[in-house]
Amino acid sequence: MLMTLSALAACAETSTAGAEDRPLGKADLERVAVTGADLDGYEVERILAGTAASHRTADPAECAPVVQALGGSSGFAATARTGRMITSKDHGPGASVILSSHDSGDAARVIDALRTAAERCGTFKDIGVGFRYDGTALQPDPGYGDESVSLRLTQLAADSEDDEPVRVPHAVVAVRQGATVAMFYAFHLPRGARGKDPAVVPEEIITAQLDKLREPAASQRP
Repeated sequence: MLMTLSALAACAETSTAGAEDRPLGKADLERVAVTGADLDGYEVERILAGTAASHRTADPAECAPVVQALGGSSGFAATARTGRMITSKDHGPGASVILSSHDSGDAARVIDALRTAAERCGTFKDIGVGFRYDGTALQPDPGYGDESVSLRLTQLAADSEDDEPVRVPHAVVAVRQGATVAMFYAFHLPRGARGKDPAVVPEEIITAQLDKLREPAASQRP
């Protein structure tokens, strides 16, 4: 009898773990993405997001995962992606989020690659647009989801090498929940009220999105 109960418990754990690690399809990602009804005081608009791996590059090349995260993506292809732009109705800070569903193992690799790049890349250049970034700094682990990483950095935006750059604060928070990665990113307009303050992703945006990702139907639907 004891062996039977133990076997049943082991099967239940395996079934749950398998459901959590199963990639969500496009329809399920759309269903668990935040809406205006989930976030009081915010407007939410859909962002188009393709499933291909990002090809944005950096100099040094090892910094590419940070450049890619600034657009909500990564160097790993997704089985499905969707995004939302979230704007405060009272002109407070907002953010964008891209939800990416990955094959087994790739979701964890997205987080690991971003964390490693942020640790090594204090200063780098986005090859595609020519802007430099500095002050890249990992923040204390926020402890979201199965694993998470948070970083801040500053974009040095200038039309040419001779121009004095405009400093634009950016923030990224990436969270893995099972086989889904939620990539939140935000920046401050340099001439806005918070232009010189560190950029932040509002916590209520993160928690609202993660609450929907944790819905049982999101992880257990075949």
